[in-house]
Amino acid sequence: MLGRPFLALGLLLCGLSAVEFIFAGLDATVADENWQGFLIGAVMSGLIGIGLVSAFWTAAHDRRFDVRSGFILTAVSWTVFPLMASLPFYFSDLGISFTDAVFETISGVTTTGSTVLVGLDTLDPMLLLWRSVLQWIGGVGIILMAILMMPFLRIGGMQLFQLESSAKQDGGIIARPMALIRSIAAVYTLLTVLCAIAYAAAGMSGFDAVNHAMTTLATGGYSTHDASLGFFSSTGVYWAATAFMIAGALPFMMYLRAAREGPGAVARDPQAPVFLLFLGGLWLVAAIFLNDGVGYFATLTRVAVNTTSVITTTGFATEDYQLWGAGFTGLFFALTFFGGCAGSTSGAIKIYRFQLLGLYAAAHLRRLHSPSIVQATTYGGVKLDRETGLSVLAFLALFIGAFSVGAFALALTGLDFPTALSASATALCNVGPGLGEIVGPAGNFAALPDLAKWILAGLMLLGRLELFALLVLFDPYFWR
Repeated sequence: MLGRPFLALGLLLCGLSAVEFIFAGLDATVADENWQGFLIGAVMSGLIGIGLVSAFWTAAHDRRFDVRSGFILTAVSWTVFPLMASLPFYFSDLGISFTDAVFETISGVTTTGSTVLVGLDTLDPMLLLWRSVLQWIGGVGIILMAILMMPFLRIGGMQLFQLESSAKQDGGIIARPMALIRSIAAVYTLLTVLCAIAYAAAGMSGFDAVNHAMTTLATGGYSTHDASLGFFSSTGVYWAATAFMIAGALPFMMYLRAAREGPGAVARDPQAPVFLLFLGGLWLVAAIFLNDGVGYFATLTRVAVNTTSVITTTGFATEDYQLWGAGFTGLFFALTFFGGCAGSTSGAIKIYRFQLLGLYAAAHLRRLHSPSIVQATTYGGVKLDRETGLSVLAFLALFIGAFSVGAFALALTGLDFPTALSASATALCNVGPGLGEIVGPAGNFAALPDLAKWILAGLMLLGRLELFALLVLFDPYFWR
C-alpha cells in the first residue's frame, strides 16, 4: 500500500531538487545573495528523494493503486513537499524562523497567499521568484489533483467530475491520464504566458509581469511589492489581473472541451455560466453601492479587481477595502467562502456545491407537498444520487466544524476573536488576506504567535486537500 505513494513522493522530491539546483545557479549568477540556501535545499531534497526512489523502486512495477494509496499519496506529497521547499527561505539572509519559512512555503504551495515577509520591494529577486514558482507549481498540482485524484477518492461531491463521465475512450476529451496531464499543463502554461504579456502591455516590468502572471493563474496572490497590485495604480493592470484571475478560477477541463467543440462548450459547462453571471452581477451592484464620487467606471474597476480576488481565492488587493464601510467588510467576509469552479486553481467551498445544495433543497421542497412525486435530479447531465448528496453535506458539515475549531484554537493563542475568525476562514478557504489590522489586506501575518502560524498552516493544507483527504489518515480503520 505504501510503495507507490512513497515512490511518487521520491520522484517529486528529485524534481524539487533539480529546480532548486537551477535556482542556486541563477542566484549565484544574478544576485549572489542566497544561492547557498537553494543549494542546501537541493542537496537535502535530492538525498531524501533518491533514498525513497531506491527503497520503493520495486513498486514501479506494481499496477495496483487503490483508494488507500490515493489518500496516502495526496496527503504525503502536500505535506512533505512544502517542508522541503521551505529550506531556501530558512537558510537565506532573511533571518526568519523555521516556523515562518514553513508558513510562507505552505501558503505558497496551497496558493493561499498569506505572507510573513516584509520589504518585498527590496528582497532578493530569486527569493521573490521562488515564491512565485511555488505558487505556480501548487496551482497546476491543484488542478491535476482535482481532475485525477479527488473524483477517484469521491471527496465532497467531486465524483460528479470523474473522467469516465466526460472522457470516454471513443470520442471524449482525452482518454489517457498522461495525455490529459500534458494538455492541462499546456493550457496552464499558455494562459500564464498570455497573462505575463497582458501585464507587460499594461506597464509592468518584465520581472513583475512574470511573477504576477504565475501567481495570478495559480490564484495565489503573492506579489513582488508590499502594496500588492496597489503598487501599480494602473487600470490596465487591474483589469488584466481580473480577467486572468477569472481564467484561473474556471474549470480547466472546460478549456479542453472548448478547444475540441468550440466556444459553445463554455455555455454548456454546468459551473462556468453561473460563476460568471454571479461575478458580473456582484460587480454592477457593489459599484452602485460604493458610489465614492470618482466615476462609475473607476469605481467598477476597484470593485471588480478586489471582489474577484477574494471570490477566486487569489488574495491580491489594490487598497484596504475595509475602509469602504461595514457593509463591504461583511460582504468580503462572506465572499471568502465562495471560491471558483471545481477543476480550477481556486479554493474555498466552490460554486458547484452551492448549486448542488440548491438542487437538493428544491427537490426536498417538492417532496414535502408531493410525497409520491418521482423526479430525476441531474447536474451537468449526471444523475444525482443519494451518495453524492451525503458527500456534499458531509463536506460542508466538516468544513463548518473545521472553521469553527480553527477560530477557537486561534483565539486561544491570544488573538482577538474577529481576527481569529477571519484568519481561520481565509486559511481554510486559501484566500490570503483576512479582515482586521493584523491579517487584513493592509496587514501581515508576521506578528502572529508561532502557534497561530502552525494552526493556520494546518488549516491551509486541510482546505487545499478538501478536508477528507487529510483527515481520513487519522481514522484507525483506514490502516486496517
